[in-house]
Amino acid sequence: MDNENDGPVRFDTKIAVLLRDDLASWQRLNVTAFLVSGIAGTRPEVVGEPYEDADGTRYLPMFRQPVLVFEGSKEFMAVAHQRALSRELEHSVFTHDLFATGNDRDNRAAVRAVARDELDLVGIAVYGPKNAVDKTLKGARMHP
Repeated sequence: MDNENDGPVRFDTKIAVLLRDDLASWQRLNVTAFLVSGIAGTRPEVVGEPYEDADGTRYLPMFRQPVLVFEGSKEFMAVAHQRALSRELEHSVFTHDLFATGNDRDNRAAVRAVARDELDLVGIAVYGPKNAVDKTLKGARMHP
C-alpha cells in the first residue's frame, strides 16, 4: 500500500549559509551556528518535531530540511548581501566585529554602528524560495 509519507521529501524553500573563505575553522563553525539560529528563531515552520531514541529519551527538534553551506571571498559576501536585499530574502548577518563581543546586546550594537554597505561581513544565512536563494548565492562554492 502506498503511503504519501514514504516518498522523497521535497522543499520549495532553501536554507543556506555563506561564509567568507578566509575564516579559521572555529570561526566558520561559530558563525554558522549563530547565523542559522536567526532562521530557527523566526521561522518556526522550518523546525521539525522533537527526536526520540528507542529508549524514549527525548531530544530537541532540528531543522526539517538541509542547511547548505557555501563559501566565498570578502567581495562576494558583499555581492550576495546586496542580492539578498534586492530579492527581499530574510537573512541574518555576522560581521567581523562580532568576534570581539561577548553578548547579544553588544553584537546588535556593533552591527547598528556600521552602515549597510560598510559592514565587514564574514557570513550570511538566507532563507526563502529555492530559486531566489540559488540566484543570491550564484557563484559561491560549496564549503569543502
